[in-house]
Amino acid sequence: MPTLAVEKFIERITKGKPVPGVLLLGSDAYLRDLCRTRLVEACVPADARDWGVSRFSAASDSLDRILARAQTLPMLTPRQVVFVEDVDAWQGRGGKADQGDSNEDSTVKELAAYLDDPAPFTVLVLEAGTLDKRLRLFKTLSEKVLVVLVELGENPEERISLATALAQEIAGEMGVKLLGDAAEELSECSNGDLARIRTEISKLATYAAERRSITLADVEALVISARKYSVWQLADLLATRERSRALEFLDSLLREGEQPAGLVGALAWMYRKLLEAQDLSPHLSGWQAARALSMRADTAELALRQSRKIPRAQLLDGLAALYEADSRLKSGAANPRAVMEFLVARLTCTQSASAAG
Repeated sequence: MPTLAVEKFIERITKGKPVPGVLLLGSDAYLRDLCRTRLVEACVPADARDWGVSRFSAASDSLDRILARAQTLPMLTPRQVVFVEDVDAWQGRGGKADQGDSNEDSTVKELAAYLDDPAPFTVLVLEAGTLDKRLRLFKTLSEKVLVVLVELGENPEERISLATALAQEIAGEMGVKLLGDAAEELSECSNGDLARIRTEISKLATYAAERRSITLADVEALVISARKYSVWQLADLLATRERSRALEFLDSLLREGEQPAGLVGALAWMYRKLLEAQDLSPHLSGWQAARALSMRADTAELALRQSRKIPRAQLLDGLAALYEADSRLKSGAANPRAVMEFLVARLTCTQSASAAG
């Protein structure tokens, strides 16, 4: 079966094309919720959703129970949608894809048997953050269901570009206009995390009130300023590779309630701005730098000063480390604090990988 991006999947179901089985693969909460909502809207009338929409977890519900529901004719609606979260809990039960039937678990066999002859009145939606492509579960699902990638992708520029466009759509759904430069800044400082972007837009919409228009100044005042000074303080420690003090500062931020994903997003935004600042003339005034960097003058001056302290190779390696940490956190890392401490250790390493190469 094909692998689709979210927009292609929504286009397909909007046209009424039948989809007996779907795998939502990826960790972006907003995109996953968007797919769920559009699928339910396309398949089940609003007044029948109490009967026509079911939710299960592969981690706590048996496959027998899930498939029994999928094979039961729904009440008051011609079609039903059955959601199954945590499908990665089944991972490993089917053995490697290139191994023989002796390693094939009954869970994967039973699931494959259903997908070979699915109930015509059911859309079975399986959800997983990640699946190992070497294992039989992924091979079975990729052959028998429609795979939808609920991720913006790994390329930073493409990720921010897509998040910017989606941020403006989200704002429109809330009845406000998010101006282009504001959308881009919000996407950058949120590191393309659509769930966080949606939360911030909700706050910004209230902040903008009767204006019904969110500007760059609004984003800087409400989203960035609340975090920027702590982030720049941490940047000072990272620039001088003061690991012990950086870890102490991180500990204080986490104790004060800062969320690891939010800190990673803010740091990634800062690293991108530092790279941009390195390309500017050192003779620019604060307001000239502010215009070039799309930042407030005081923040732009901080960026110019910091950009002269940190070698470009260190910034590039740091940005790569931040994207890796972001991916681990979004994949449901068991110990987010450990992810952050390892990140600080990498960012304060005495020699960057680029420099070493």
